[in-house]
Amino acid sequence: MLDVLGLDHVSEAVYREMLSRPEGSVQELCAQLGLAEGTVRDALDRLADLRLLRASRDVRGAVRPVSPELGLEMLLLRQEEELLRRHRELELGKAAAARAIAEYAGLRPACPTAVATATDTERLVGLDAIQAKLETLAREMTDECLSVMPGGAQSQASLDASRPLDDAAMRKGIALLTLYQDSVRHDPASLAYARWMTEEGGMVRTCPTLPPRMLVFDRRVAVVPIDPADTKRGALCIREAGIVASLVALFEQTWNCAVPLGADRSKDADTGLTASEQELLKLLASGLTDEVAGRRLGISARSVRRQMAGLMERLDASSRFEAGLKAAQRGWLR
Repeated sequence: MLDVLGLDHVSEAVYREMLSRPEGSVQELCAQLGLAEGTVRDALDRLADLRLLRASRDVRGAVRPVSPELGLEMLLLRQEEELLRRHRELELGKAAAARAIAEYAGLRPACPTAVATATDTERLVGLDAIQAKLETLAREMTDECLSVMPGGAQSQASLDASRPLDDAAMRKGIALLTLYQDSVRHDPASLAYARWMTEEGGMVRTCPTLPPRMLVFDRRVAVVPIDPADTKRGALCIREAGIVASLVALFEQTWNCAVPLGADRSKDADTGLTASEQELLKLLASGLTDEVAGRRLGISARSVRRQMAGLMERLDASSRFEAGLKAAQRGWLR
């Protein structure tokens, strides 16, 4: 029951038993739970690491369980701090990736196809050049492919082009980890494709906002758009270890904050908001227009206005300005 807090079932059983018999010995715990002494001692170490045990002030060398009210609240606080830390790292990673992509966006092609540079980077101009390079990289791939697919609903042409490559990779036992935006959950074609990937062994997660589009093959080669705002301009195939490592770190930070496709987007216990609603409030509070906020979330400006109208109704606000004030007062913009 407490796996989500980092407490495995054996440690939880030991903790429960200690709460009911705080003065019991290790041997008594073993007998009561039917566990080996080594297993019980490992569980005690785990509980101590989580600060659910403390030294007894009455019996030297003994430990006593911390009350659930205090101990579990501290576990929740530590998890919240960890989530905030990951979010800060994600924002820093997004900024670093944007700077790296901007640096390589200045490259100019010598011909209208794929051009190698002295910096182990190829500039791919045109959909045919991009598709040919992706097919080559997919054939050479041996371990995994990391994908970030922002922009919400994927076009049918993009899905059709990706399917044979993804199918061939999964048949070879290659791990496919794909990040979509939460808004794909409302697009039948994109959702069906993501479910197909999951059924075939791929892993798919969603997040309200994502870094720019990228593909990373075996953590050695990355393909990113020349201009994230206009993917038709072409792509860059990057082999420089430092840049690829930064993109992998950005992917992992985002992946850790994302939710598996099969899981429901739960609401925050304090605010009652989904992660998408919280992100929308922050984007609009920062001064972005409906159109720009919609592009960040992968939804239309009309959907932004509809969601905002619902939030204003919940806040009992007659204007967006009043809604912003009330949201801040309630702690919704943290």
